[in-house]
Amino acid sequence: MTIVSDTTPLISLIKINRLDLLEKLFHEVLIPEAVYRELTTNQSFALEAEEVKKAPFLKVSPVQNKQSIQILQAVSGLDDGESEAIVLAGEKLSDVLIIDERRGRKVAQQLGISITGTVGILVQANDEGMISKADAKSCFDFLKQSNIRLSENLIQSALDMMK
Repeated sequence: MTIVSDTTPLISLIKINRLDLLEKLFHEVLIPEAVYRELTTNQSFALEAEEVKKAPFLKVSPVQNKQSIQILQAVSGLDDGESEAIVLAGEKLSDVLIIDERRGRKVAQQLGISITGTVGILVQANDEGMISKADAKSCFDFLKQSNIRLSENLIQSALDMMK
């Protein structure tokens, strides 16, 4: 199974101390170089940078077609990380792209890439017995307190799917 991730879901999972779920669910997650740079060179993500550097299951994978990134950015307005994650997911024929930003999700879907996000990871972890519904609710509450944008409808829909 090939999984690619964008930056925001990694930051969100680190904030709730559940980055381990990615390793448990997928064993290995590819991140493009731009995502790695966003996570490790931005001073506002210093704590996240250490977690990313220590996570052996996160594998940096370069995008081969640099022109595709430029074209995607020009037509969509996506940032480097989102653009590289989408292109890498396409190049690797990934099973899933983990991405949270609405515009990036829409572009990926238009390109036929299967997506999930932080909420989907928590739902899947619950489905597989890794976290309880109460744990997931606590994660959602903490994310909202951390200024991660989650709609109440999305949270409620996710909780309704959980056991």
